[in-house]
Amino acid sequence: MPVSILSRAAAGPQSAPESTGSHSVAARFPVGMLAAMPPTPPTAPEPGEARIRDRGDACPGALRLHPADDGRLARLRLPAGRLTPRQAEVLAGAAESLGDGRISVTSRGNAELRGLGEGCGTELAALLDAAGLLPSPTHERVRNIVASPAAGLDGLGHGDAQLWARELDAALCAEPRAAALSGRFLFALDDGRGDVAGLGGDVTLVAAPDGSALLRAGGRAFRVGADQAPAAAVTAALAFLEAAETAGTGAWRPRELPAGHEPDWAGALARAAIGAEPVTPPSLPQGRPPAPGPLGGHALHVLAPLGRLTAAQLRALADGAAELRLTPWRGVVAVADPAGLPALEAHGLITRPDAPGAGVTACTGRPGCAKSLADVRADALAAPPGPLPVHYSGCERRCGHPHGTWIEVTARDADTYLLDGAPVPRTALREAVAAARTR
Repeated sequence: MPVSILSRAAAGPQSAPESTGSHSVAARFPVGMLAAMPPTPPTAPEPGEARIRDRGDACPGALRLHPADDGRLARLRLPAGRLTPRQAEVLAGAAESLGDGRISVTSRGNAELRGLGEGCGTELAALLDAAGLLPSPTHERVRNIVASPAAGLDGLGHGDAQLWARELDAALCAEPRAAALSGRFLFALDDGRGDVAGLGGDVTLVAAPDGSALLRAGGRAFRVGADQAPAAAVTAALAFLEAAETAGTGAWRPRELPAGHEPDWAGALARAAIGAEPVTPPSLPQGRPPAPGPLGGHALHVLAPLGRLTAAQLRALADGAAELRLTPWRGVVAVADPAGLPALEAHGLITRPDAPGAGVTACTGRPGCAKSLADVRADALAAPPGPLPVHYSGCERRCGHPHGTWIEVTARDADTYLLDGAPVPRTALREAVAAARTR
């Protein structure tokens, strides 16, 4: 993957306009920001030593396109997965005119466009900018914010994690220092139901029944006021950056910091005038993601088959919806009348927990990824139903695997898979997966 192209200069971020002229687009996204760069291998640590990274991370973004076997790839950060209907139409149009006609939903609720042409970076940036999807060219890769997708829609939860996400995103883009965060650094905002608290956030906020919020950062926990929760999350991220700079190892995430370099979380919160009470880190709540189907009386949840939406499916979801929220489970919550579920099922979307394809995910596989050893998506389409999730991986990197408990199917070569580590011939894979999903 390419090296980060985001400037580390302290240029203030800009607000997200509904439309921009060609001159402003050229000024915001100069050609140098849109050119691809070769992958940068990480520096391998010695046994027992902390990893030392001497370059920025190589996560793709909307401005820096990753070269894949099926064309360029763009990853668009969508805080809390949120899209307006107009933005959904822009993404659908960009997928059709510039890519392979599909929109991938990532395990962080972001969107990817694949099959992009060699020289489409400037045109894509202009389309996204005009739709308000690139509020800051310097911060576009660090807007990694997952939030409970059903917050405020089904009567569950204790706080408005979606509002937190909007406030956190604005605070991130307004803080020049935050542009130095890795594209892998994750904020997880849980409304108390426990659906996203376990997604491995580097900074996690959990709404509490008493109206406060739990802030988890590294191995520490603090009780903060709900109104200060987004500011506390940004402060914690900046405290990590300070510790990472002092450590000098180029850590991307708090767990990579060497011993003796824990961030001064409490001091940073105090200096930011955020009332934070240190507490013993409790176990994070663990709840299930919403099942496909209605969410209360004014919303619905569907899954994208193998995590990919056609442009037509995205348009069908946006038709009549107030907003869309892409989910970490490779689905979409639509704030819309649940009576539209049969029509969405007719478009090929997964609308029921017992529908074929529910709980089945896969990496890109061949032919899109050169590292993949098999066409795992073709095999995943034949996956039998079952209560346990199953993920098909084309190699040992296991890109895009879910969190929690799942059945792991990994290609060892074109004719053999490893099912939770045990070799299975491809010809016997379906039966083996069927037994594993129901054990």
